[in-house]
Order: sequence, then structure tokens, then C-alpha cells
Amino acid sequence: MNGENILQVKTFEFAISIVNVYKKMLHEDKEYALSRQVLKSGTSVGAMMREAEHAESRNDFIHKMMIAQKEINEIIYWLDLLFKSDYLKEEVYNDLSQNAKSIMLLITKSISTAKNNQNRQKQ
Repeated sequence: MNGENILQVKTFEFAISIVNVYKKMLHEDKEYALSRQVLKSGTSVGAMMREAEHAESRNDFIHKMMIAQKEINEIIYWLDLLFKSDYLKEEVYNDLSQNAKSIMLLITKSISTAKNNQNRQKQ
């Protein structure tokens, strides 16, 4: 990984997968509204991770991570919807859903660690 943050790498790779889903929905399925929403929420997680990397303070970092947590939760909803409405094949859905849930766990752990460090610093 050459010193790269695992969460940033995972969210970037996830965003690439989401872009591919978007392109398929747009070109093959001719679906425009849902595909844009999926693209927006699926790529915003990685963008927020980049913002958190250069947060101005620990509070700012926690805030940005909490936004990323909300975004990954949103994309899990959209993936469920796309699968149930037959826009995603089961294999693609399982892969994306598993990755999203893994990212969610990492983000949640990062928030918890940052808050614990912040509380220790106050003492």
C-alpha cells in the first residue's frame, strides 16, 4: 500500500465500481434519475475521506468522517433498491454491498477512535 490510508484506497476503489455501475445503468438500462443518485452518493464517500485527511482540527475530522458515514449508509440503501428493482445482478450487488458495509465499519471505527483520542486529550 506504500503508506496509503486503507480507508482512502477502499473508498476510491469503491467509487470506481460505482462509476462502472453508473455507466452501465446509463448506457444499457437507459436509467437516468437513479443512476445519477447512485453516482453522487457512491463517489462522495471517497471525496469526504480526502477532505477528512486535511481536516483543520480533530472536530473537523470527526465531522467529515460522520458525513462519510452517512453517505456510505445512503449508498447501501441505493444498492439494496437497485438490486430489488433488478438493476443490479446478484453477484455485483453482493460485492458492492459487502464493500460498502466493510467501509462503514472502518469509518465507524475511525470515528470512535478519533472521539476517544479527543476525550483523552481533554483529560
